[in-house]
Amino acid sequence: MGGYGSGRPGWKDKVEDYRCLDVNQLHRAGCLAPGFSGGWQWMREGERVADISLQSTGRALTLDFRFRWRGEDWKDVRQSVALASTPCRFGGTRPWFICPGVVNGTRCGRRVVKLHAGGRYFLCRHCYRLAYASQSEREFDRLLRRANKLRTALGGEPGTGALIALKPKGMHWKTYDARVAEIDQLEEAANQLFIAAFRHRWPDVSLFL
Repeated sequence: MGGYGSGRPGWKDKVEDYRCLDVNQLHRAGCLAPGFSGGWQWMREGERVADISLQSTGRALTLDFRFRWRGEDWKDVRQSVALASTPCRFGGTRPWFICPGVVNGTRCGRRVVKLHAGGRYFLCRHCYRLAYASQSEREFDRLLRRANKLRTALGGEPGTGALIALKPKGMHWKTYDARVAEIDQLEEAANQLFIAAFRHRWPDVSLFL
């Protein structure tokens, strides 16, 4: 990996592990407008953990920031990222970053919504070989995540040990019953997959259910 692609992450690293720039967030904040000059901050629990300086020409965004990799000295980095836009179906335009990464001598050039600080530069997840956390989930984890999303949408707590919330005010009983049935189906399917996955470790696992 060379040029802007000089980073170290691999497929086991997750998108969620790295700071990113989201073109839609920057657009809503006015950071992509021609002539913009200012900064962007990353916050955690109300505290600033990192910041970056931005300058926009409307066609490109210049990033100025400091970078340090695992104990190395801090270095000043300036990076230019081309911007593009495509028309939306119902009017207006949608902004994009054009990833400036170069991997094995091949320019990336993908239109992307997010660029990630996976190495010296902000590049797309493909250049840094980053996966989403959900991609490494086992199937029963994915089913339980969907069930928990439905549980919390009804106003309840996640987890099979929690009671499913009562019908929210204004929701039709038919809709509520369908969602409760879906939760039950998802959790039962996850339970069966879990048993199948770990039966070799606990041959009598079904005795404990």
